[in-house]
Amino acid sequence: MDTIELNIQLSPKDPWSDIVIAELSEQGFDSFVTTEDGVLAYAPESINTDEVVKQSVLGNPVGFECTITQTIIPHQNWNAEWEKNFSPVFIEEYATILAPFHNEMDAKGMKVIIQPQMSFGTGHHQTTWMMTKAIFELAEMPEKVLDMGTGTGVLAIYAEKLGAKDILAIDIEEWSAENARENVERNNCTNIECLWGDIDKIEGLNFGLIIANINKNILKLHMQSYSNALEQNGTLLLSGFFVTDVEEMTSYCEAYKLKQTKVFTKDEWACIQLIKTK
Repeated sequence: MDTIELNIQLSPKDPWSDIVIAELSEQGFDSFVTTEDGVLAYAPESINTDEVVKQSVLGNPVGFECTITQTIIPHQNWNAEWEKNFSPVFIEEYATILAPFHNEMDAKGMKVIIQPQMSFGTGHHQTTWMMTKAIFELAEMPEKVLDMGTGTGVLAIYAEKLGAKDILAIDIEEWSAENARENVERNNCTNIECLWGDIDKIEGLNFGLIIANINKNILKLHMQSYSNALEQNGTLLLSGFFVTDVEEMTSYCEAYKLKQTKVFTKDEWACIQLIKTK
């Protein structure tokens, strides 16, 4: 399938680029690259971009100006497009996310090599960066881990490298699940099962750690399932929402016996760490 690229130029860029990414990610756009003056947004060719743009802040700009250019990228050119825009990602001194064409000598800390294809989770976005940091700062890595909305599989891969023994990585997009599978093999991981599906895949299962980097509305829909599947005193890491949503999300989680223990922030984005209580 060919891919739509929207080149969205914004003035001012911040905080509108983050808002655009958040809104388009809920409307079928699955990959983003930030540029000096805006965002490159990618979606399958089947997406009605006119309707999506109309329903987003781009349809009625208030407080900013935008210019949108649409291009169709043939399927075979996707990797070349990523290579042009994808630079190594450094999560402080903890870790480095590389692509296969990068020089591994540039890595700091624990390295993971991914070929992103069309999946979300390169580490460039603030939410993936924070989730990776949060994983490294856990007191210990539980044996059983769920990575919901796995994208490239990068968080699941780091979980295994940090000691997890039984990891389930799920994505609602079939091509993302396949991309995660490829990256798992690329990093010589053996404890990760990648599945194509939704939240029903975890029914009856239990985990010591659940990682979910999706978006606020989907996280809320999944919250009961996360609570049911999380072991007592288990950890839930959530991201995909703004700093301004932290209080709302924390309050929402309390109804499911999930108590916030830590908050991470990067630019306008947030990640919260919670523990399951009695």
